Amino acid sequence: MTMSFFDQFASQSFLGIPLIAIAMALPWVLYPSPSSRWINNRLITIQGWLINRFTNQLMLPLNVGGHKWALLLASLMVFLITINMLGLLPYTFTPTTQLSLNMGFAVPLWLATVIIGMRNQPTIALGHLLPEGTPTPLIPMLIIIETISLLVRPLALGVRLTANLTAGHLLIQLITTAVFVLLPTMPTVAILTAIVLFLLTLLEVAVAMIQAYVFVLLLSLYLQENV
Repeated sequence: MTMSFFDQFASQSFLGIPLIAIAMALPWVLYPSPSSRWINNRLITIQGWLINRFTNQLMLPLNVGGHKWALLLASLMVFLITINMLGLLPYTFTPTTQLSLNMGFAVPLWLATVIIGMRNQPTIALGHLLPEGTPTPLIPMLIIIETISLLVRPLALGVRLTANLTAGHLLIQLITTAVFVLLPTMPTVAILTAIVLFLLTLLEVAVAMIQAYVFVLLLSLYLQENV
């Protein structure tokens, strides 16, 4: 049977257990739990420092009402980074290449920010649909455009994360295939291609972290408009 490059994004099963379930549960096992002692080991100290720095940076532009989301957004950030990074290892599966999973994260969180805005400050939330100083003939059109842009936000969140990770994985697989094909006939070209593959892998590590940060950052910006 001919294998497709897109077969790597199909969720397989092992002993009746879906691989996507194992991939989503694994990150929580890798992180050590902080203890109640005054002095912890270096790993727990670095882990706590990084999470605190990220949370402070993320919550800085938000009002006090938005600080309740600190734990949720920080956990989501750590979860997405870990899944994206583990997906770069051989014989692993990346759940965030599935649009359904990313939309499952994006839609409820985006909807929660909209509901919070409508409940706490409905006038300001609805005011975002019509920029100040708009000419009267353009008011219906602008309201429709702003409403569509509001509804497209969760789709943009999910598609952005899916597309970037999927494209990176496909490109790595294509270049890896080229290296194996060129190695018997043109070893010099294969070595140069392998160097490009190594640099691309480093780039994908950066993309895995940046896309997780962008996902959470955009959610915080949506929250900032509604608190």
